Formats: sequence, C-alpha cells, structure tokens
Amino acid sequence: MFRKSKSIVGLDLGSSVVKAIEISLEGPEPVVTGFARIEIPPDGSHEEAVEACFREGRFRSKRVVTSVAGQSVVVRYVPMMKMSDNELKQAIRFETDKYLPFDLDEVVMDCQSVEGVSPASSDGSMPEDSSNAEDDQMTVLLAACKTEAIDAQAKMVQSKGLQHIAIDVDLFALANAWELCGVLPGDVEGEKRGIALVDVGATRTSINVLYGGKTCFGREINIGGADMTQAVARRLSVETFEAEAIKRASEAQEAEVNSAIAPVLEDLVSEISLSLDYVEHHAGINVEEILLSGGGVLAPGVAGFIEQATARRARSWNPLEGLRVDASRVDVEELEAWAPTLVVAVGLASRVRAA
Repeated sequence: MFRKSKSIVGLDLGSSVVKAIEISLEGPEPVVTGFARIEIPPDGSHEEAVEACFREGRFRSKRVVTSVAGQSVVVRYVPMMKMSDNELKQAIRFETDKYLPFDLDEVVMDCQSVEGVSPASSDGSMPEDSSNAEDDQMTVLLAACKTEAIDAQAKMVQSKGLQHIAIDVDLFALANAWELCGVLPGDVEGEKRGIALVDVGATRTSINVLYGGKTCFGREINIGGADMTQAVARRLSVETFEAEAIKRASEAQEAEVNSAIAPVLEDLVSEISLSLDYVEHHAGINVEEILLSGGGVLAPGVAGFIEQATARRARSWNPLEGLRVDASRVDVEELEAWAPTLVVAVGLASRVRAA
C-alpha cells in the first residue's frame, strides 16, 4: 500500500564543480527529487564538495552513480567478425593491444556490439579494414579505464558513507540523459540522420554522436570553459573568478568577452567539425543538429558561433525537459538556471530505471 520509490543520485565530479541530481521512480514516472551544485575553490577538494552536496541536496537516497573521463579513459569503435556476446568477451582481449595505450592488467574494460552503424574510430583514424566491412563484420564499442582511477573514485565516494552503484563514462552519460528526455531523429526519405551531443566542460569537451538511439562515435577534446575564462581574464586583466562571472552574465562587456573567447571557440569548433565530418564520411550518417550542454556554453553567443561555423543547427538543451520536479524538495528556479550544465548528472541518475 505504501510503495517505496526507488532513487539514485547522479554525482558528476567535475574538475571545478560537483553537481548532483537525484531521480526517483514514482511508479513508472521519473521525478527529480534532489539537486545540489557546489563549486570547488582553489584550495578545496572533491571530498569536501561531495559532503556539501549531500548536506544541501536533501536527497532521499545515498545510492550514487559516478563517471570517469579524461586521460585514464579510452573509448574505441572496433571492427570485428560477427560472434555471440560470450565469444566477444573472450575475443576482445586479443584485440586490446591495437586499441588501448595501457596494459590489459592496468584497466577495467567492457565491450558491446553496436548494430546498424559502420565503424567510426574515436581517435580520428579509420579502423583497419572498416571501409570494406562486409556482412560478416560488426562494430564493437570498447571502453576501458585505468583501474587506479576507478579505485580512487570508489574509495572517495564510499568514504562519505555513500553506496556506489556504478561508474559510467561521461560520453555515455550524455546519451543516457538524451534517451531519458528526448526522441532521436530517424531516417527521412532513406537518409540516415544522427544527432551530436556536445558537452563543453571546464577542461574538456565530450562529443557523442547518436544514430538510432545508439552511440556511433565518441571523442573527448582537451578544450573547455576554463580556456575561455582564462582568455577573458587576460583580456580584461581581472582574476579568474571575476572573469568567470563576466563571461556568463556581463551584457556591458559582451563585445570584449566575445572577442576574447573567439580564438578558443575557433579551436573548439575546428575539432568538432573534424569529428562530425569524419562521422558523416565514414559512417554515412548525416549529422544535422548539435545539442550543446556544459558550463562552457553559458557564455553569450557560443551556440550561435558554433552553429555558423559548423553549418549545422546548434542549440543548448535542457536535460530536465519533460521531467517532473518535486518543488517541495528542489529549488526549481535554481535548477532551471543550471540545467544545461547538468546533462552528465542527469544521465548518471537515469540508471534508476534499471536499478
């Protein structure tokens, strides 16, 4: 009679901000039941920020999902002969030396076959023989992370009295967030259409191209919002924290901000364009739209710049669109203000549907 709802907190351990979103299943409906966002000061730590999140978030649950990204993580799209899942788990171990820069005993890895898409490598090079892939081949998504990075994160989370349910990859969290709130475009008049999710974080930008609800390309670029902030700080001769505030919301200095961040955006757009052109050429997928998220897109004019430079529709997206928010537990106005930066956290919390 008094059915207990399931809840999971998606904990995004960013380099400068820790963000946490709790999603609860009330019957079949996902509901946002908690939110917290804590900036990490120069002398602060993730441990302190996580503690502050759980003090302020009013979460129902201590069950959390986190994610990894950066140099400790490798995502590759590998062409292999068709085989069963059990066979794949064994066979992939003999392919890792071609695709992983780490020794096999240094990583935790997983793999999954991806049907319906041609191989498109995340490192910008075409996998061997994929241009001549035949019916007896399949594309395999290979993900690996250094064990020490996973162990360190798990130890930190558990030391705060939290129950660690899973560790995901930022790239895949983007796709999970979109699946929770959106519907992917399908084929139109025989044309294969995809959508690019681009999350501009503080130190890196994640790109995940989806086709038919599945990832067909993933890549990280070492350019982010912090590079824009530094450019503004140099241009205006102000401290970094002042530059960050000016970058986000200063209409009076918008022209100077736009001029300062333009070189950073040009470098970022160049990498995004190379990635999307690559996908279109090698996987035969027409990427018409870019959905932007992350703190780096909060600067005025960023979406318009990317749209013009890539010649593709580009817009910020709200990962909370279509989700009910429990206003008795969450500051809805603050949540909406930061919504474009919460994509990874929402994607992590979306695992409540399978918990």
